Formats: sequence, C-alpha cells, structure tokens
Amino acid sequence: MDLHDFDVNDLYFESPPSQQVLDLLEQAAEAYGEGGAEPFLQQAQALAPDNLMVHVALYRFYYYQHRYADALSIAECAIAHSGRLFGYRGHWRQMTLEILAHGMLQSFSMVRFYLLALKGAGYLLLRLGEIDAGVERLEKVQSLDTADRLNVAMLLEVAYNHQGIYTLKQRMSA
Repeated sequence: MDLHDFDVNDLYFESPPSQQVLDLLEQAAEAYGEGGAEPFLQQAQALAPDNLMVHVALYRFYYYQHRYADALSIAECAIAHSGRLFGYRGHWRQMTLEILAHGMLQSFSMVRFYLLALKGAGYLLLRLGEIDAGVERLEKVQSLDTADRLNVAMLLEVAYNHQGIYTLKQRMSA
C-alpha cells in the first residue's frame, strides 16, 4: 500500500477538542520549559481521553522526557483509538492490507496515523530494550506499507543488526 500521496491537513485533528482542552494544551506548551507541563496534559487527557491531539501531546511530552514506557502506553492507546476511527476494532496483529484498504475509504489520515502510532510503539520498544516486540510491530508496519513511505526499513535494519549482535554475544558466552 502506498501511503505517500496524502493530505496532511487534519491528520489527527479530525475531531478537535473543546476550547478548554486546547487551552490546557497551550498552557502545557508554555509550562514545558519550567517543567510544569505534565499536570496540564493530564487534565487535558481527563477531559478528552480519546482525542488524538491530546494523545500526540502526551506522547511527545513523555518521549522528550525519555519516559519511554509512558510514551508507549499512549502510543498503544492511539493505535486502538485511531483504528476505531476508521472502523477497525481488532488487534494490530490481525491487521491486513484488505482491512487497511477498507479503512482508507473511511479515513486515509486515520489509517496513516494508525501506522505511525504502530511504528512509534515499535521504536519505543526498541528503546526499552524489548527488541523482539519492537521488531514485531515494525515488521507489521513494513508489511502494510510496502513502498516504505514511513521509513520503517531503516529501523528494522538497526534492530536486526542489534539482534544479530545480541545472539552472537549469547553464543559466545555459552
């Protein structure tokens, strides 16, 4: 599936949050430098737990704070929620090209967001040292993005190299 030709408008803002949530996100951005962003982000999440704008803000916050486990939790929620937004309620492991193609009829941007969230989860798992779990997610994205528009091949190459080194070290220490 070729994910290159898409309109970035409304990528994850198809359902904009309330003004109160937008204000909290703005306050979080302003408080980030002083380390006070998290309470605003948590309030925004409490008010709009399924809003993808809030998911992205929390994901970025946790990622840049190197809180990868927290970012992974948000990515997993974003995968499930974006899937529901294009009509898919199954687990990412069961995603197929056919399901994805049907989802694109509902919302191309949500399909792309879904795959980006799955890629992000895979990357975070690699960062957390859970190489096999990360590779599994990245391989799923690669199988669905056959033109590699989301640049997963490079991440997989790094992960495969790491797995090879790890396997070699295990063999040498045995």
